[in-house]
Amino acid sequence: MIKKLYFRAIICLSILPLAVSGQTQNRRTHVNFDAGWKFSLGNASDPKRDFNYGIGNIFSKSGETAGTCIATDFKDSTWTNVKLPHDWVVALPFQYVKNDDIDSHGYKPVGALFPENSIGWYRKTFTVNKADSGKRYEIQFDGVYRDSKVWLNGYYIGGHFSGYNSFSFDITDFIKFGQKNVMVVRADATQSEGWFYEGAGIYRHAWLNSYNNVHFKTAGGLFAHAEVSDGKAQVTIEADIENRGITATEATLYSYITDRNGKIIATGKQLPFTEAIRENKKLTDEMTIINPRLWSLDDAYLYRAVSLIKSGGHTIDSVNVKFGVRTFKFDSEKGFFLNGKPLKVQGVSCHQDHAGVGSALPDELQYYRITLLKEMGVNAYRTTHNPPTPELLDACDSLGMLVMDETRLLTSGQEYEQQYRDLILRDRNHASIFMWSIGNEEYATHRTDIGKRIAQNQILLQQQLDPTRTSTYAANMGNVYRGVNEVIPVRGFNYNLSGIDGYHKEHPLQPIIGTEVASTVTTRSIYVKDTVHAYVPDYDVTFPPWASTAETWWKITDARPWFMGGFAWTGFDYRGEPTPYRWPNINSHFGIMDMCGFPKSVYYYYQSWWTDKDILHIAPHWNWKGKEGQPIEVWVNTNADDVELYLNGKSLGKKEMTRDGHLVWTVTYQPGKLVAVAHKKGKVIAAKVETTTAAYRIVLSPSKKILLANGEDAVVVNATVVDKSGREVPDALDLLHFDIKGDAEIIGVGNGDPSSHEPDKCSTGQWQRSLFGGKAQLIVRAGTHEGNVAIVATGTGLKSIELPLVQKLK
Repeated sequence: MIKKLYFRAIICLSILPLAVSGQTQNRRTHVNFDAGWKFSLGNASDPKRDFNYGIGNIFSKSGETAGTCIATDFKDSTWTNVKLPHDWVVALPFQYVKNDDIDSHGYKPVGALFPENSIGWYRKTFTVNKADSGKRYEIQFDGVYRDSKVWLNGYYIGGHFSGYNSFSFDITDFIKFGQKNVMVVRADATQSEGWFYEGAGIYRHAWLNSYNNVHFKTAGGLFAHAEVSDGKAQVTIEADIENRGITATEATLYSYITDRNGKIIATGKQLPFTEAIRENKKLTDEMTIINPRLWSLDDAYLYRAVSLIKSGGHTIDSVNVKFGVRTFKFDSEKGFFLNGKPLKVQGVSCHQDHAGVGSALPDELQYYRITLLKEMGVNAYRTTHNPPTPELLDACDSLGMLVMDETRLLTSGQEYEQQYRDLILRDRNHASIFMWSIGNEEYATHRTDIGKRIAQNQILLQQQLDPTRTSTYAANMGNVYRGVNEVIPVRGFNYNLSGIDGYHKEHPLQPIIGTEVASTVTTRSIYVKDTVHAYVPDYDVTFPPWASTAETWWKITDARPWFMGGFAWTGFDYRGEPTPYRWPNINSHFGIMDMCGFPKSVYYYYQSWWTDKDILHIAPHWNWKGKEGQPIEVWVNTNADDVELYLNGKSLGKKEMTRDGHLVWTVTYQPGKLVAVAHKKGKVIAAKVETTTAAYRIVLSPSKKILLANGEDAVVVNATVVDKSGREVPDALDLLHFDIKGDAEIIGVGNGDPSSHEPDKCSTGQWQRSLFGGKAQLIVRAGTHEGNVAIVATGTGLKSIELPLVQKLK
C-alpha cells in the first residue's frame, strides 16, 4: 500500500559563480568557453578520413598523439570556425532513406548508415596565466551529443557517453601555464539515444571553471531546503566541500541570504572544519527568513544565498546562488497544491529543438519559448525525454513555470544510475522543479519485477539526494498495478485515460497525474487533409489511435479534482517522429505551436480554458478563392458565454458556449468579412477574419529591439506580409530573402512547414525562406560591439523592409 503523500516547504537553489573581477588564487571563475572553436566532420568507417583515429595508437602511451588531429601541432586552418552551442546535423540536407531510425530522426543523414556525417571533431586553443597556476581548473560541458571524448595537450582527459547530461573533468594537471593549450573533443553520433531529432555536437554551452584547491564541488556543492510555517521559512543549507590540495586544511564555512536587491536578511553560523587531503566534507547550516515571499507562477521571486569558505583570514571560495521558497503538496483526493492553493497542472511535454537552430538554442530562445507557453496558459513543462539544458530551467525559475525533470532511461545499471545521480545533483536547486520522472514508456521493462526493482532503486536514489520532492514514471498502460506502478509514489498516465477512474478507485491513496496526454496532430494554416504534402487539418479532430483530441483529455481532467492535470503532447512541433505521415513530412504535427512557435488553432482552445483572458478566435482564415458557394467549417474557440457569427453583416446564428468546449458553424463561403461577437459577463468581445488582396509589403516583428553585445544574446524575428490595406495575408507563400547590417549574424531560418525541405542554415550566406501560412522566422545572434544593427527583408513584387535594432554592452 502506498501512503498518502504530502510534500511541503521546499527551497531550491541554483549555483551561480560570483562575477570575475581579476584572476586571484582565491577567486572562483566560471568563464564561458563557447568562442574560438574549430570544427570538422570525421568518418565513422574510414580511419584515414577520421584523422587516423583508430589506427594511430593514441592510447598506448600517455600524451602521444602524433599523426592525429589530437596532436597539439596539428594544422586545423582548413577547419570551420564555429561558436558554441553548435549542432552540425541541422545544417545537413534532408535525405529520404527507407529506414525507421532515419524516419524518426527527421530524415537527416546521420547515424551508422551515414559514417561520413556522424563523427564531429572540435579543437580550441587557449592560454592560462602563469600567476594562476596554484588554482584548480575544470572543463564543463552542459551537453555533447554524443559519446564524447576529451583531450588536452594530447592527454586523454575522459569520456562521456550520454548526449544529454552535463559533465566536467578536472584538467589542472594537463595545463601549460603561460603557453598555448589545445583542447580536442570528439563526438560520435553513430548511435542514437532517442527516436526523435537529437542533433549532434557540442550543442550546449561549455565553461572553464577555476577555484581554490579547497572548494565547493561543481555538482551538488550546495543544496538548500526548508520547512515553512507560521510566516517563517526555516532554511537548511547543505554544503559539499572538496580538498584537492596536498595538505590538510582548516577552514570555516559561513552563509547568508539576501533579497533580490542584495540586502542581507538572514545570516548563518561560522562553522569551522578540518579537511584531510582528498576528503569530501559535508556541512549543514540553518537560518530563518521571516515572512518569506513565496515563489509562484505569477511571482517568481528568487532570493540569493551566499556561501563562503574562509581560511587564514581570507575567503578562498564562494558561491552566489538564486533560490525560491515555495511549498507543494500531492493529495490523492484533492490533487496538487502550490503554496497551499489547489492548482491543476496545465502542462506540455517538449523536445528541445527549434526551427533554424536544431538543438543548439541560444539562451534567449529558452525564454522566448517559455514566454509563449505562459501566454497560452501553460503552467508546467515536462522535459521529454531527457535532461534539459540548464538555461531552460533558469528560464522556468525566473518566469514562473513548474518543471517535471525527466531522465533518459529507466535503468539502474552503474552508468545510468550515475546519469540520474548527476541530473539530480545538477538540477535539484531549481525553484521550478516540482517532480522528477524516472523514465518514459519502457515497454520491455515497466510491467515486470525487474522494472519494479529498477524503479525502487531510482526512487531511493532520488529520495537520498533530494528528499524534498517526489517522483513519477510516464507509464503507457491503463488500469495496471504491476511492476513500476507498485512502487512509484505518483502514478503517471501516458494516454489510457479511460482507465484512470478504475485505477483511482482501486488505489485511492496513490496520487495520479497525466504524464503525457492528447497527441492531437494539426498543421498550422492548413484546413483540409492533404496527403500529397503530408498535411492534416488545423482543427482539433485528428489523432493517432493511442491518443485523443485536446478537448477530450481536458474535459476528463477538469471534471476530476483528484486528477492533478497533465502534460499535452507537445507544446511545439519538433523535428523527427513524423505522424501520421512519413516522407515528405520531416517533423511532427503534435505541437500546439509549430516549430517556430507560431500558434495553431488548438492553441486557442487551451488558452480559452487555461487563462482568464478574453479569448475569441475564429478558424479558418477567409481566403478561399475558387470555393465560392461551397461549405466551410468554421470553429470558434472562446471562454465567453455566447457567440453570434456574422458573414458580411448577416447573422449566421447565436450559440451558447459550454465549459471546456468549442463552437462550430458550417458557412457557405463568399469573400468578405466573417465576424464573431461574444458576450462575457456582460462585456462584448469581437473578432474577425476577412478576405485579403495580394501581398504588398513585408513586416518584421522582433522579440526585442535591444540586444546585449556579448556574442551570446539573440533575437527572434517573425516575418509576415500584408496587403495594401495592412491586413496580414494568411495563406501567403512568398520567398523572402534576408540580409543583416552591423555586428550581428543570422543563425537560422524556419517557417513551421512540417514538409519543407528548405535549409535551416544557408551556407552560401544568402539567407532565404518561403512563407508558410503567411509566416516565416529568422534568429539573429548578437555580436560583441555596440552600435546599430539592421535586418533587411526583400521579396519579388513586395515592398521591402529594414528593421533597426540596437546592440549595447550593458
